[in-house]
Amino acid sequence: MGSIVHRFTMKFFVLLVIFSISLSAWAQQDKKKADKGQRQENFYNPGYLRFTDYVYAENITSVLLHRLGWELSPPIILYGTEERLVLSFDDLNRDYTSWQYTVVHCDADWNPTDLWKNEYIVGFTDAYIQEYKYSYNTLQPFINYSLILPNRDLSFTLSGNYILMVYPDGEADKPIITRRFMVVEPGVTVRGEVKQATPIDLRFTHHEVRFSLFTTNYYIAEPYRDLKVVLRQNGRWDNAIWNLKPLMLRGDELDYQYTDGSNVFEAGNEFRYFDTKSMRYQSERVINLENRTDGFHVELMPDKSRATSPYITYGDINGMRTIETEDADDATIEAEYVWVDFFLPYPEQITGGGVYIMGALTDWQFGAPGNSPASAVGHGRMEYNFARQGYEARLYLKQGYFNYQYAFLPDGATRAETAMLEGNRYETKNTYTVLVYHRQPGSRYDRLIAAQVIGVA
Repeated sequence: MGSIVHRFTMKFFVLLVIFSISLSAWAQQDKKKADKGQRQENFYNPGYLRFTDYVYAENITSVLLHRLGWELSPPIILYGTEERLVLSFDDLNRDYTSWQYTVVHCDADWNPTDLWKNEYIVGFTDAYIQEYKYSYNTLQPFINYSLILPNRDLSFTLSGNYILMVYPDGEADKPIITRRFMVVEPGVTVRGEVKQATPIDLRFTHHEVRFSLFTTNYYIAEPYRDLKVVLRQNGRWDNAIWNLKPLMLRGDELDYQYTDGSNVFEAGNEFRYFDTKSMRYQSERVINLENRTDGFHVELMPDKSRATSPYITYGDINGMRTIETEDADDATIEAEYVWVDFFLPYPEQITGGGVYIMGALTDWQFGAPGNSPASAVGHGRMEYNFARQGYEARLYLKQGYFNYQYAFLPDGATRAETAMLEGNRYETKNTYTVLVYHRQPGSRYDRLIAAQVIGVA
């Protein structure tokens, strides 16, 4: 009798444990679903913190983050060197604001790591932007703020991905700017090239990035498990290729010479351009320049779709921009703000998605809420004008030289397409960046051990 009671008790205990585990799992699943739903809901809130390049306030514009001394450089610096990053932005409000900033360490997929700030920051975890200058002799008053990183108040102790966040004094939950940057701790060597795509159907429209990693002086225990490789085209993140695995290992070489289409990008076309460095004359692609009551207005020549046009080669800066003026000495505080009108004739409205102006002038962003003066619609989204039969947009831009393209973003997609409006030509000269991350066994973060730029010859 005792053994029967004992067996019954044991079975009941086992069932109770199983039920408890299942209940816990269901609760965890419900929590994950709720968290995911909350994140999706919050994304449409302009104040929701995004781990990407984003401007959250209408009065903040002309945000630049680059290596000190080179405005066209990506925000990447070498760990343990004298290299520095420069952040600058304009506040169109006339009153001085005390801005704070901090940095957040992220993994290879741009999710925040679970490190404490004092594990990757030396100095203050939150510091103040102290450099600012008022605009001088401009129609649009503004204050320019600038910051050099790392500095004596805040520096980094780890390599990897970071988010720089700027916010009002004491209000870290109300960001005005987030910007991605990277700190490289060289460990492996990247050698590669950009070629026409191998698949026959993509050969004349796509680029193929083929490369190898060499680990001569750097030990990687499990390359297939511990490495993450990301490929970027120009300044874009929307079409990045993530988490490529090596095809094979040959001694100290990790081979990523894919030929199956895993490493291909739409080649696109050379970037369009315009020049607003002077308000005293009409530059090459400007058909009208006026000084109105609300400021300077520049009307660009109507563009046209290049989907079926032959390829024409000319120099561009791969979607970047520069802040410059020929009308004054210091573009930082003397360059004017200009309303720039774009028009792309198109016989009918394209359904199933939106048309966007793509490039650094719109932060390479698509489909964000219209909360920035950079665009009347929001991050370069264009509206179809049935009377004019074409897409139009107006951007508020500081004087300079700009590259841009037109891109189509299908509804529900995150990757924009260039084929419909720009065409894809394998002759196009793009730059590609190979980013290599290593998660060492037992480590809680991804080291960035290579950031190699490869261009089309």
